[in-house]
Formats: sequence, structure tokens, C-alpha cells
Amino acid sequence: MSEEQTKPENRARPTTDEFRAFVAEDWAPRSTETPGLTEAARRAAERREALSAAFEGDRLVIPAGGLKVRSNDSDYVFRPHTAFAYLTGLGADREPDAVLVMEPREGGGHESVLYFRPLAGRDTEEFFGDSRYGEFWVGARPTIEDVESELGLTGAHVDGFNDAVGKDAGEVAVRMIRDAEAALTARVDEIRANNGAAIESLAERDDVLAHHVSHMRIVKDDWEIEQMQQAVDATRVGFDAVIAELPTVVERGRGERWVEGVFGLHARHQGNGVGYDSICAAGDHANTLHWIKNTGDIAPDELLLLDAGVEVDSLFTADVTRTLPISGTFTDAQREIYDAVYEAQQAGFAAIRPGAKFSDIHAASIRVIAEKLHGWGLLPEGVSVEDTLDAEHGQYHRRWMVHGTSHHLGLDVHDCALATRAEYMDAELRPGMVLTVEPGLYFKADDLKAPERFRGIGVRIEDDVVVTEDGCRNLTGDWPHSADEVEAWIREVQSR
Repeated sequence: MSEEQTKPENRARPTTDEFRAFVAEDWAPRSTETPGLTEAARRAAERREALSAAFEGDRLVIPAGGLKVRSNDSDYVFRPHTAFAYLTGLGADREPDAVLVMEPREGGGHESVLYFRPLAGRDTEEFFGDSRYGEFWVGARPTIEDVESELGLTGAHVDGFNDAVGKDAGEVAVRMIRDAEAALTARVDEIRANNGAAIESLAERDDVLAHHVSHMRIVKDDWEIEQMQQAVDATRVGFDAVIAELPTVVERGRGERWVEGVFGLHARHQGNGVGYDSICAAGDHANTLHWIKNTGDIAPDELLLLDAGVEVDSLFTADVTRTLPISGTFTDAQREIYDAVYEAQQAGFAAIRPGAKFSDIHAASIRVIAEKLHGWGLLPEGVSVEDTLDAEHGQYHRRWMVHGTSHHLGLDVHDCALATRAEYMDAELRPGMVLTVEPGLYFKADDLKAPERFRGIGVRIEDDVVVTEDGCRNLTGDWPHSADEVEAWIREVQSR
């Protein structure tokens, strides 16, 4: 058996010269019209200008990331690295393997060059024979001219990247976003080391860039806030669709999967898809905070905790939670817990204003939670509300509310994650910050410290807000919030 016959290749490939000549013939001319500069690209150019000023003289490398194999010979749907999307304006599934290089100019500033894989000619084997990149298989890619017109930067073939990043690498400091693609990072590290860079210093140097780009996103501009409003509005469509299906989910079996599918259908139709794996947790599953298995049946007397958000094509996402009675009406115990969480959320909203600390939101909400738990007699004997709020010797309330009440939201569902504690938890709120407010109470079915009437009930209410000059604006402001409003919402949707 020949070496060719033993290669792991089982797809028939047309390889004759006659076929190559035949397949290249008689195609209609391609359109020469190029896309115009997008609003996302305009905003990205402003961000690059700010980044350029912070890293004068350094070569900055921001990869999109590569495709990841799923099921042997197909790929997962691609999503570019957040830093790449933020600094190019490309969203959805664009452009795998691309790398943005900000090249320092003599005299100051940077030239932005996007190295990517452009459209191949119809006379190339890629056109018909490459199942990962070929036009026959995955559709036409943009040309260099398309990218330059759409993004307002310089386009170049990805094959030129190695030479570009290595040029004068011993004299020019090169920084890159390391976590976008491990293989590319290793390659750039090797290039830098071969040009005299100290290998042990590379990660620390790169971390400074990654932190800076993450922290840049902490205040959103008007266009970004509008994108997030669109994401919230699209999410409402998905929630309404789920509510319309509640009367059917009990009999279907695996009702959590049905809920996940219904929301996912509308997320994909309204935007790019879901911004994170949806939590569709019925009954006691709601007490597993990150329940994304969604394999459970749904009973008619249970609550459904639905934590889901639509990611729009620009990759900004919503993050909303509502806890819905399957029957359309809360039981007395369910309402008692829901009302406590609702009151805690209202306290969180009231704490949001410029100059307040980010941590004040949690402090306000968790005080209400502690007061409710104390009133129910669930804290240890002799422990007051102040005692349990003591960070060093208390925290008993966290048995039933273990997570934080708020996080930044944007291109990532937990945005700005590389910001330091001083820049995040201890920072002052500023207009343009977009945050979640999401207290909850969780009473596991096997929690013998919980009242029997509460066991198996979990409730969370989550909204997305933007800090304003005098407080905050709730992007989910017209959504139902209180128990009465939720019941009315269910009746209204199901009567359509």
C-alpha cells in the first residue's frame, strides 16, 4: 500500500487537470461593488486611536482566533475574539484566522492592517476543493478591497502576517492578545524570542495590552448602548415566545429542552444567536445556579427560571432573567420568595447613581435578602442582620444567595472581566456603564435548614441597566417585574 493510500483522507477530491480547467470556466462576473464604511467600523476606528495613544511605538497584535473542529470534519460556528470585534467592528462569524496588526508609524500613531484570508480566484483549488475555506463549501469570502472599504483600514493576505509581525521585532516591542488562539501565540512568541525578546517577559507584556482593551469597554458610547437596547428588545421576543408555549411544556416531556429550543429559535432569528448558554431551569433545577443541561421535565405547579439573552450581529448581548409560574399563578410560598427578591432588586436599582460604588448595588440588595432571611428565622440563633453582613465573621445569608448582584455587560455577558478590583468592584459608577441587577433566593430541595414550604424553589430577577447622569435607565424597563405584573404578562401573551 502506498503512502498516499495510508493518509487519513476519505473525501473524494477531483484532481484531474481536465476538471480544474473545466470548473474554472464560465462563471458570471463578480460584482465590483464594495460595501460602505459601517457604523461599527467608525466606532472601532475611534477605539484604535485611543489604544494607539496608550501604546505609542509598540506593535499591537489582536487575533480573531481560528476555527475549532467539531465532529471530525466540520467546525463550530465561529465567533471572533471580543478584543478583535471591538477594535475592527466585525461581528457575527467574521473573520476566522484574521489578525489585526496596529503598526507604529514614524512620527507617531499606528497604521491598522487586517491580515485575513481573502476571496480566492475560481481558478484555484481552494475555490472548489477546500472544505474549510473554499467558496463551494462555505460561500464567498470578502476581497481585500471589500475589507478596506467596509472597515476603513488596510487589508492584506494572512500569508504575510509572519513577516509583518517579525519585522524589526528586536527593536520594536510587540504586544498581542494571547488568549485568542494558542497556536498563533506560540508562533509569535517564537518570532519575538528569535529576535531577542526575553521569553519570560512576553506574557506579562501582553497582559498589559489585554487588560487595557478589557477596561476600555467599561463605559459604553451611545451607539453601543443602542446595540444593547436592540439586544434587550430581541430578548423580549424570545421570552414572549416561551410564555406562549408554557401550556404545552408539561405534556411534551423534557420541557426544559423545549424552552431552550424556543428561545434559541428566536435568538437566532432576531440576532446572531444566544449570548450565552440559556438557563431553562424548572423546579429544583433553578437552585443550580448555572443549570445549562436543560434536560428536565416541567411540572404544572413549578416555577421556570429562564436566564437568557440574545446576542445581536454586532455581538453585544442582553442578559435577562425572569422566574415564571408554569400555571400562570404563583403559589403563596412562591410569591413570598418572589416578593422578597423583587424588593431586593428595587433596592439595587435605587443604589445606582454616578459617584456610588459598583459594590453598593450588591450591598443594597443583599441587605434586603438578609433582612428577609432574618425575618423568616433562617439565620442562626442570635445572629442579627448586621452580624450576617459582617464580611469577616458572618455571611450566613450566602447559603441562600451565593452570587453577586451585578456585573458589567456588553460584548461579553460578563464584560470587562480583566479589570482590576479597583477598576471594577471598588470603582465609582459613571454614566454609560451598563450593568445587570440580579438578586435571587435559592432553597434546594434537600436543604433541611429551609422551611419545608420553600424547598425546591429558586427565584432570580435580572434586568440590564445603563448608568445615567442622575441615576439609571432600565433597558428592560417596560418588562414586567412584580409578581402581579408577571402573572398579567402570562395571561396577556397566552390570550393573543
